[in-house]
Amino acid sequence: MIRWFALFALLTLVLSSCEDKKNKTLKQSFTRDLAEIDSTKKLIALTDNSSTSYFIYKGQPMGFEYELLSLYAKEKGYELEVKLIQDQDSIFKVLNRGEADLVAANLTVTKPRLELVDFTEHHLTTQQVLVQRLPKNYHNMWWEHVEDSLIRNILELENKEIWVHESSSFYDRLVNLSNEIGAEINIKNALGNIEMEALIKMVSQGEIEYTVADENIAKLNKKIYPNIDINTKLSFTQKIAWAVRKTSPNLLNDLNEWIVKKKKTNDYHTIYTKYFLARTVYAAKVTSEYSSRIGSISEYDDILKEKAKSLRWDWRLLASLIYQESNFDASAINWTGATGLMQVMPTTVASDTINLLDPLVNLHEGTKYLIMLNKLWNEKIEDSLECQKFVMASYNVGVGHILDARAMATADHKNPDIWAGNVDEMLILKSKPEYYTLPIVKHGYCRGSEPVNYVNQILDRYQHYVNLID
Repeated sequence: MIRWFALFALLTLVLSSCEDKKNKTLKQSFTRDLAEIDSTKKLIALTDNSSTSYFIYKGQPMGFEYELLSLYAKEKGYELEVKLIQDQDSIFKVLNRGEADLVAANLTVTKPRLELVDFTEHHLTTQQVLVQRLPKNYHNMWWEHVEDSLIRNILELENKEIWVHESSSFYDRLVNLSNEIGAEINIKNALGNIEMEALIKMVSQGEIEYTVADENIAKLNKKIYPNIDINTKLSFTQKIAWAVRKTSPNLLNDLNEWIVKKKKTNDYHTIYTKYFLARTVYAAKVTSEYSSRIGSISEYDDILKEKAKSLRWDWRLLASLIYQESNFDASAINWTGATGLMQVMPTTVASDTINLLDPLVNLHEGTKYLIMLNKLWNEKIEDSLECQKFVMASYNVGVGHILDARAMATADHKNPDIWAGNVDEMLILKSKPEYYTLPIVKHGYCRGSEPVNYVNQILDRYQHYVNLID
């Protein structure tokens, strides 16, 4: 018996030690602070695909959290990389593994979460509200009768089935309410890949009876789903903030200083008004067929999918290029005469009678030119992804300038087949007389920063499309 007891005690000690080690690892497993971000000039943010955080409307990435992040990154001189939350229940594990520098996803500050991460100064406040469905014929009912059919007293939550994420602040609040009212609330655990707004939609469509949401998000969704009620409050005012690792104190301090100052500016209030006060206009964007919440980029998606096959490109990359050219405006004509969706130059088409303002004609002529460029660069560059960058740059500024930049790269002992950090740097130098007058430069002056920015912006937008569009 003594031996068995000793063995059991040893096993318990080992398991406890492993659990402590696991928890410590979860909290402090990775160190990357402001100095490392400064050195790489890259900020990696984890966010969710929602009508407030991050989505695409008519080809352009949007969202309250996204715009604030973009503002911070721009002022710091960082490239912003956005990663999408795949599982609501593993957000902090992903952060603490070092896969992102911060989380910006409408997170409520709570004590249990503060054990795992640090939170910045809050940039929003909200309350938790019960989301429930109005009666089917509520339009034809006296409002007193509508009110009688809804939960307004938290005592009425007894035995009600309410769907939330187990890792959310809503779950903890419902547990506390259950204790406070001395009755069981049937809390149902939603899968981690189901977003809060998806749960609201399920209430509206009658798939579930109740969920809980932050009031700011609930108000936006009320414009989308008018048959929901969001007037029953379940909490006091709570803070919404960004989360960082506990091993990133300098990043935390920098973000805090920035948020405190920014909240006093017109920039912040303009973004806030855009997403939380102009709700009717905003709801129209979220529910538009050209919103990633619905699943489209533009009205030309089906055509682009076909055209991209002949290029052997991801159609979303082609879509990003076209947005860069015209913002999907088929009637666009710039001062040089470039026309239509793909800003095709009339001098590049076979006949003067071709109508470049016709979207189908324009897409045909534009992709035909891209195919020609694709063939040219495929013969010179093996890597297909690198080849795409040379094609895009050539589409913007012409083949000759890119050939010059390659020659300059070779002369400077850089790799002429690699765009970033090699050919793009040489192209930028072509704006200086000491470079564009070199004997190896055959095509003279070029404002090289424009095609470099052109390629970078297309690739950046393309990554947003990959994040949000199947």
